[in-house]
Parts: sequence; structure tokens; C-alpha cells
Amino acid sequence: MRISDRGYGEEGRERLTLVPENVDDLWHLAHVLEPGDLVEGDTTRRIQRNDDQMRDTGGQREHLFVTLEVDDVEFARFANRLRVSGVIVACSREDQLNAHHTLNVEEHDEITVEKQFKPDQTERLEEATEAAENPDVAIATVEEGAAYVHTVQQYGTEEYASFTKPTGKGEYSRPRAELFAELGEALAHLDADAVILAGPGFTKNDALDYVKEEYRDLDDRITTVDTSAAGDRGVHEVLKRGAVDEVQKETRISKEANLIDDLTENIAQGAKATYGPEDVAEAAEFGAVETLLVVDDRLRTERQEEGDWSIDVNEVIESVEQQGGDVVVFSSEFAPGEQLSNLGGIAAILRYRLN
Repeated sequence: MRISDRGYGEEGRERLTLVPENVDDLWHLAHVLEPGDLVEGDTTRRIQRNDDQMRDTGGQREHLFVTLEVDDVEFARFANRLRVSGVIVACSREDQLNAHHTLNVEEHDEITVEKQFKPDQTERLEEATEAAENPDVAIATVEEGAAYVHTVQQYGTEEYASFTKPTGKGEYSRPRAELFAELGEALAHLDADAVILAGPGFTKNDALDYVKEEYRDLDDRITTVDTSAAGDRGVHEVLKRGAVDEVQKETRISKEANLIDDLTENIAQGAKATYGPEDVAEAAEFGAVETLLVVDDRLRTERQEEGDWSIDVNEVIESVEQQGGDVVVFSSEFAPGEQLSNLGGIAAILRYRLN
């Protein structure tokens, strides 16, 4: 994310001119923008002229500069697009005022956001700005007969490719080289700045030897990590061990993986942890919260007053921050966020045990 300008609007609202530089940045914006915010940007809109109405041509598209008062935001990941919908409150054509419109924001599109930013939203934008300097990382996990390639995004990991080839003994077995060749081709095509090759046993070492020999451009980009499994479980182990952090600054997903493990361990031991909106709010009231964990999509729903929590989540967050606690907003796109959702979407690691 690039912040190209800062200022202030009416009623003390902050104005930021932002340029999302990748899909991760669009995802971040989806969790920053809320109903009532003002968003400015270039767009096109179908304008129907008087003679068009007579002929029912549907009008012609014109370029406009609009300011929307936001009522809905949708991150269309597979379209690489953020859809910001709302009412036009300012426009380069006055006859379009008060009409509903959708601003499609793509990578490298410049928009200006005017709103009262909450602390966690400001922190999210700062993380996105810093992350622009991080190298792209791929995690390849391999075991006998199967290989997987995942890319590392800020909103989680995503499976890029998977391969299965029966190896070993038997009528339908294939040479390992066939599996390794498909893995190497996928990594070469992905062209990540760094590759972490992981898996159990010696299979990953054999894969490493093959890839280094056949795809020499990848030689100085690959490191290996021992894991007990391949696939999603192997990726989780890689993140938990901090292997990604050796080539990236600490990623939000590795941090989340460690925090959810600490939380579940404390819960299992009946120790310093609690979960669910009411119990977490009570712990915050007592000043017992060391780290507050909340899932981004649930936080967004509650802030829009569309959820069913009996607590004010903003008051809980403010209380935790005022008493020196940390607030970590989890991605719903990644496994730790899914685990947290199963615990009610909000939990806390405590300074001391509450009876």
C-alpha cells in the first residue's frame, strides 16, 4: 500500500489518498472501509441523455470523478477487485448527485478515503505499507507421492498447485522424478523471491537436489524445513516455526498461528485464557486482557451493527488498549482465523486467571 497524501476533512475526519499495489492491499481496504465513510475516485458511469431515453439505447459510459458515502464494501478476490458501493455525494456532473454507484477499485487505482480511523484500522494500513517491501514467498511441501505449492499472502496462504504421482513399488508406480519435475516447473513459473521447501523424511531433500539440478535459477532462493506432514498441515508447521520470518518481516499469519496455539493451550489447561464476547468483555473490564484476538469479518459485522453480540466491540478494544493490552485482528481467510471463529470470533490471552 502506498499513502500518497494525508490531510483532514470536515469534523476532524482524516483524509488519506491511497494506492493499493497488490491484491493484499485491496483485502486490507475491505476491512478498513465502513458504511458512512467517504471515498473519492475516478470511475465510469452510464449516462442517459434525453435523446437516448427516446431511443432506449441505454446511454453511454462517461468518465467521472465521484465521492461516495459508503454503504457496502465487497472484496472480490478472484476478480482482483474491491467493490465500494454507496450514494454519490459529490461528482464532476451535478445531475448524478444522490444516485447509487459502485466504485471498482483495482491494483494501482488511486482513491481518497475520509473517515474517523480506528486504531486497529490505522495499524492495518501501516502494516500494508511496510509489507510492500517484503519479498514474495512460496511454501512447497512434499512427501512420498504428493507435492503442494502455497503462496504467502497477508490475508493467509493460498494453494497455488498440487500434484500426486504414485511412487515407490507397485504396478502403477512412477519414478519420483515425474513428481519433482512438476513441482520444479510450478516453482519456476511462480518465480517467487524465496521458496521454503518442507516435508517429512528424506523426500524433500531428494526434491531439493532435483530442483537445484534442473531449475538452477531457483538454487539460491530455496531453503528447507523439516515438518511432520505436507499440505495444509505442513504449511502451518512452517509458519509456526517462523521459517517465513527469515525472509520476510514477521507476517501476520505466522503471528496468528503462534497466538492461536498459545490460546488453545491455555484453554486446555484451564489457565489464562477466555473466549466468547461476554466473557472477553468481562475480562477487559477487569483489566485482565494481555492480548485480545478478534476475527476481521466478525469485527466488521459487529461494527456495522449487523451482528448478534450483546457487547460493544469498540468499547472492548478501547478498554484493552487503554490498559496496555495488545489487539490482534485475525484474518478469516487463514486457518487460525477459522479456529478463532469456532470459539465465537473473539478471545483473549489473560494476564492472570479469572475465577
